Amino acid sequence: MSAKPDDIVADLLDRHGRTFAAELGIDLDSATPAALFQWLCAALLMSARISTDLAMAAARALIEAGWTTPEKMAEAGWQARVEALSAAGYARFDESTARMLGETSEMLISEYGGDLAALRAAAENAPAAERRRLKALKGIGDVGADIFLREVQTLWTENYPFADRKSLKAAGRLGLPDTAAGLAGCVPRARFPALLAALIRADLAGETRK
Repeated sequence: MSAKPDDIVADLLDRHGRTFAAELGIDLDSATPAALFQWLCAALLMSARISTDLAMAAARALIEAGWTTPEKMAEAGWQARVEALSAAGYARFDESTARMLGETSEMLISEYGGDLAALRAAAENAPAAERRRLKALKGIGDVGADIFLREVQTLWTENYPFADRKSLKAAGRLGLPDTAAGLAGCVPRARFPALLAALIRADLAGETRK
C-alpha cells in the first residue's frame, strides 16, 4: 500500500524540513535588507551549474567574510571575492561570479538604496514585475529568481503559493500534488517554503526517483 500524502509530507519535513536560508543562518522572517541580500546572493550562487553543497559553502563563506550587505560586498573588491569563492570550492565560477556579485551590489545601491524591499515596492508588489526586476540584476536568471522567491514568498506574500518546476517534479514523483496550489494545501502557509526545500533535498538525494 502506498503512503498517504499526509504521511509523505510529515516524513519529508521531519527529515529535510529546513529551508536553505535557515541552514545558512539567514533569518528571512526579520525582513531586514541584510537578510534579503544574503539570500539573494545565495540564490545567485545556487543557480549556477554547480553542486548545491558547494554553492551553500560559498554562500556561507561570503557571510562569514562579513559581506552581508550590498555596501560591504561592493567594498570588498573583486579579488577578495574571487579568493573567498575559490577557497570555498566555487573555483569554476569564481571570477565571473565575483564580478556579478559586485555589479549586483552596486545596482542594488544605486537603484534601490541597497534594499530589496525597495525593488518590491518599485514593482508595486506585482509578482511578474518583481521577477523582471530580479532578473535585471547580474547573475539572476529564471533559476535564481525561482530560488529566491521559493523561500521569500511568505514574506513577499503576493507570490504565495509559488513552487518552481524542480520542486513540483519531485512532488509528482512522490505522489504529492504537482501544482503550487495543490502542494500548498498540504501544509500551513508558514511551512510551505520548508516543504519545498525538503522536496529539493530529497530529489538531490535521489529519494524521489522511481
